[in-house]
Amino acid sequence: MSLGPGEHEVRKLQSTGGSTFTLSLPKPWINEFDLEARDSLRVDWRPSGALRITPLSASHRIDRAVFFDHSNLPENSLHDHLMGAYISGADLIKIKFNSGGRTELARSVRRFLKATRGFEIINETDSLMEMRCLLNAGDMPIRASLNRMYLLVTSLMRDIVSCFDGGELEFLSDTEERESEVDALLYLVERQIRILLDSHAVASKLNISRPLAVEFGNLARSLERMMDHVHKLATFLLDHPEFIQLSPSFTPIQHVPTWMSALKELMINIRTRDSTRIELARHDLKSMQQSLLEYERKELETTSKGLLLAQQLSISESIRRLCAYSRDFGEILLNMKISTEMNAIKYEN
Repeated sequence: MSLGPGEHEVRKLQSTGGSTFTLSLPKPWINEFDLEARDSLRVDWRPSGALRITPLSASHRIDRAVFFDHSNLPENSLHDHLMGAYISGADLIKIKFNSGGRTELARSVRRFLKATRGFEIINETDSLMEMRCLLNAGDMPIRASLNRMYLLVTSLMRDIVSCFDGGELEFLSDTEERESEVDALLYLVERQIRILLDSHAVASKLNISRPLAVEFGNLARSLERMMDHVHKLATFLLDHPEFIQLSPSFTPIQHVPTWMSALKELMINIRTRDSTRIELARHDLKSMQQSLLEYERKELETTSKGLLLAQQLSISESIRRLCAYSRDFGEILLNMKISTEMNAIKYEN
């Protein structure tokens, strides 16, 4: 029977001695990796109970390549297709195009290269462009990306708070760049997770199991959503600097240090996973959410409707959402902790 990637068959164990069992391996798999008798294989006993067999020395590299014919794509959709290829784990992207579409192609490619990490143009002719990812998925620790995202989110929020304390709005001038970097890091984490789910080598190098990798992706998504709201606050202050003078003792902003302290505690627990500390941080975030909600209700009851009220409530809502996403962050950490502590219980049929 011919066996290929993604297929399966049932093979029976053979007894070759009093305590030795053997299992024949599919010949197409042997040929695929150029293996011979007496070559070494690595056997891993997975937590699921499955055995994973891996050649210790791979004689060739397999690239995941994707090809786009620009003239056949929907209008202005090339960037979306490129991002899909990037997140899906493509190593090589080839784009066929005609001279009439070069301008839109160049614009989409520049936007793609700015939003991603590792891809470079390696060849370009009058009708074909090739891009290759030079960054190995296992080279950038996912925890490092999460930490960088956290630092970008909190540094921008600190600059926002400083504006209410008399700081310069100039500190917020690079808010677009900081938000773009968080987006790029999220895309990188999503790409790494997609590759990790298919590659035991990447999973081993990053030292993350497949179930935990999915949770790391959820953590990255939570940080990206936090950045969306922090960016919204920074953009609002840049567009309406007079708001700071109108609200010198703005109540929601006074809650920000509590949020930052709780989020810092949760970031620490990516490694330590202390249930007590995670729950205390989530409790503080919940109390802060309730306090902000009460503030909004009070404002609606006692203040005449107007632009200032709408602006105050919008900012309060964003800070409440920061608390909500941070609580989700803590919940994911608890899921990760429990996942690593589970034991398998065997029952006799």
